[in-house]
Amino acid sequence: QVDLTESGGGSVQAGGSLRLSCAASKLDSGYCMGWFRQAPGKEREGVATVTRDGGTVYTDSLKGRFTISKDNAKNTLYLQLNSLRPEDTAMYYCAATPRFSCPAMRAVLYDFWGQGTQVTVSS
Repeated sequence: QVDLTESGGGSVQAGGSLRLSCAASKLDSGYCMGWFRQAPGKEREGVATVTRDGGTVYTDSLKGRFTISKDNAKNTLYLQLNSLRPEDTAMYYCAATPRFSCPAMRAVLYDFWGQGTQVTVSS
C-alpha cells in the first residue's frame, strides 16, 4: 500500500509554470510512477511516467514542456509544467504500481492514486 498526496496546483496565465509534487508514504525502486490528468468531460490521459531505473516516457504532445522526476530520498515525485496553455487545464493525479513491467500510460494498470491537484490556465 502506498499513500500518495499531490500538491502544487493552482491558477496561472498562459505561458506560466508550475511544479507539482506527489508525496508518497514510501517511494523506492520498487514502484513505477506516473502523472495523469483529467479535464472536465474528458477521459483520464497519461502525461509522463518514470520507471524503477529512472527511465521516462512522455505523451508526445507534451514532450518538451513537461518534465517528470523523482527523489527517492524525499519520497517525492515531481512534474514541472512549463509554457502552460489553457488546454492544460485539468486535475492532475500521480499514480504508482509495483508491477514488474512498468505500464507506461495505461492508467488502468496503476494500483495506487492520489486525490489530485487542480491546474487552471487562463488565456
